[in-house]
Amino acid sequence: MTEIPVFVFTGFLGAGKTTFIQKTLEDSRFNNGVSTLLLLCEDGEEELDPSKFANSKAIHIEMIRDQDDLTEANLGDLLRKYKAKRVMVEYNGMWLFQAFLEAMPDGWLIYQEATFADVGDYLSYNANMRNLVGDKLKNADMIIFNGCAEGMDVMPYHKVVRSISKRCNIIYNYDGRMEPDTIEDPLPFDVNAPVIEIANDDYGIWYSDLDGKEKEYEGKTVKFTGLVAKAGKLPPNSFVIGRHIMTCCAADIVYGGLACRWTGVNALHHLDWVTITAKISVEKSRIYNNGEGPILNVISCVKAEKPEPEVVSLG
Repeated sequence: MTEIPVFVFTGFLGAGKTTFIQKTLEDSRFNNGVSTLLLLCEDGEEELDPSKFANSKAIHIEMIRDQDDLTEANLGDLLRKYKAKRVMVEYNGMWLFQAFLEAMPDGWLIYQEATFADVGDYLSYNANMRNLVGDKLKNADMIIFNGCAEGMDVMPYHKVVRSISKRCNIIYNYDGRMEPDTIEDPLPFDVNAPVIEIANDDYGIWYSDLDGKEKEYEGKTVKFTGLVAKAGKLPPNSFVIGRHIMTCCAADIVYGGLACRWTGVNALHHLDWVTITAKISVEKSRIYNNGEGPILNVISCVKAEKPEPEVVSLG
């Protein structure tokens, strides 16, 4: 099956998506003659100027104005129509991104998802349409804040992003000067303590920090309360412990679980609440689809009361 790279640009009207796409396609390093399907899912305030593209004949523009037209069959037909080898998408900020993911034909792989925002209205959007703001952030590789002024306080924008995603790179655009976010967020727990104690409200933050930093946590001891999962085929003396985490809204609640190893596992039942103390190792496990991941080697495990609130957030 041929792999089709997909580059997605999200954000609300006036955020700067079209301008970014225009500059990208004017650059011959990217627009090097590869046949590219460009899907425009909204009528933007700015219009593209194909006459300035580095290789205008290689770019095939199609409008998708109705979300109902966002189907696997339609997208596949458009790709074949132009014999395109890659796809760019200017996505409608009012559409949930899951609609596009469900419509992607086999072989389409998202290589980059970038979201754009105008600092003049972003905080208002977050206050009134947080589900849509979060939807465009939770899987984004980067966000570019346009319209920044020298000396402005960027902390409110940083906090919005970090409350939803710890991995998204933040870029501030000062009239063409791009400056990366350098704000360091202190963790609400001591990673150098003999036992890292994770408060009930901080599990989502710790789970996010652990992701990608497993080797830094290897050999450390951690203590927290979580929900036991014993469903499916697990390795001997194994169970999963975690919490339900809300990334941006109720529709995005997922169970963030970690593999545990304990000889006393038979004393546990599915959906028990327990407090564990465990030493972390990094190993391959069936629980991680035979890939490497953190293994919590249980030192102690006791029954616990269900914490309130039961669902935690990433920030």
